[in-house]
Amino acid sequence: MAVPIDRPGKIVCVGLNYRDHAAETGQQAPERPMLFAKWTTALIGPGDAIRIPPISQKIDWEGELGVLIGRGGRGITVEDALEHVSGYLCVNDVTARDLQRTDGQFSRAKSLDTFCPVSAPVPAGAVGDPQALRIRCLVNGEVMQDAPTADMMFPVAELISFVSEAITLEPGDLLATGTPPGVGEGRDPQVFLRPGDEVTVEIDGVGTLTNPVR
Repeated sequence: MAVPIDRPGKIVCVGLNYRDHAAETGQQAPERPMLFAKWTTALIGPGDAIRIPPISQKIDWEGELGVLIGRGGRGITVEDALEHVSGYLCVNDVTARDLQRTDGQFSRAKSLDTFCPVSAPVPAGAVGDPQALRIRCLVNGEVMQDAPTADMMFPVAELISFVSEAITLEPGDLLATGTPPGVGEGRDPQVFLRPGDEVTVEIDGVGTLTNPVR
C-alpha cells in the first residue's frame, strides 16, 4: 500500500517521553526532550510489511502519536504551536534494539527500511486536544502498550516549540512524540517481533495502523 503522507523533509522523533517507558528500559527520564531522526526511506503505509533484516535479531515495536506540521516556522512559541499542526496520525517507531545498544546512538537502529509505518493523518481540528487521547499497541491481538497521551512528560505543544528553537520546521515534517511503556525490550522475559506477527497501533480519535511482520 502507498505511504499515506507525502514524504516529509524531516522525521523528528522524541525518546523517553513517557516516564514509565524510561523506567522499564533502565534509563533516567530526561530533563528536556531527547531528539533523534528517522530517515524517510523507512516509511511504509498500513498493510505494508515490516521486514526483519538479517543484521538484527531484536526488533521491537513502539506505538506513538505522530504530528504532521502544516505551517512551518522557527522559534515557535508553546502558545502558538498547535496552530502549526495540520494533522495527527499513528506511527510505529520500529527499533532494532541490538543495533541501538551496540551503536550507542539511534539513527541506524531506527531507520532500517520499513521501520516507520504510518497511518493516514486525521485533520488537527477533528482531533482536538492531543493530550486527551489514548494510545495502544497490540501484537497478534494482545495489548502490549496502553496509556493516555496525557502521560507525556513533554506535551505536543512543548515539543514543537523545543524543536523549532534549533531546527526550522517545514510543512510536511513529521514529529513522532515518543512511546509509552510496554515495549518488548522492557518485558521479562523480553519479547521481540518474529515473522508472521502482526502489529497494530491504535489511537482514539486518530485511527488504526496494522502491519504484518516478514
